[in-house]
Amino acid sequence: MSRIALIDYRAGNLTSVRKGFAAVGATLFTPSAPAELAQAAGVVVPGVGHFGATRAMDDEWRRAIVASVETGTPLLGICLGLQWLFEGSEEAGTLAGLGALRGRCFKLPPPVKVPHVGWNSLAVVKPSQILEGIKDGTQVYFTHSYAAPVGDDTVARTTHGATFAAAVERGHVCGVQFHPEKSGEAGLRILENFVAVTRHAVETHHRVS
Repeated sequence: MSRIALIDYRAGNLTSVRKGFAAVGATLFTPSAPAELAQAAGVVVPGVGHFGATRAMDDEWRRAIVASVETGTPLLGICLGLQWLFEGSEEAGTLAGLGALRGRCFKLPPPVKVPHVGWNSLAVVKPSQILEGIKDGTQVYFTHSYAAPVGDDTVARTTHGATFAAAVERGHVCGVQFHPEKSGEAGLRILENFVAVTRHAVETHHRVS
């Protein structure tokens, strides 16, 4: 099948993400220019650390990502990548996110320790493509201090000091706050689900074309 684009904006180690996708038979490439996204079957925005790092995805990258989604290309945000799907974050003031999902990310409140590092359970709240086969209560691996609000696009939530969106999905746009590439069999199933979504999108596009 066609390759999936893994965006590198210098906000984390991409090696583990590549290994996770390789384990489910997917081929990833790292585009050096936004125009290369036109050839992608799917787009993955990973990342760890400060929301300010997303500034590296400038207007040209944003336009290319939005154009990809508008033509039916699936988009997956992982950890900081999920937060970037929203309108912004308390962590970086007026810096805008992609705005594909409504709401602003917030810092996990005291008295809980941040960053939230380790295994926690998913409360699955509605069926979704990205969580196909994932049972309520499944344990996944988190490492973050900020989180996205629960809203209409939330398909799973988790609580650590506050309840937040652990997984989101709206049309071709989806994201997970945890790291599926570090979450064992459940995480690999989620990556496999995204690959299946990209495959379906490619097949649909070919039929339409």
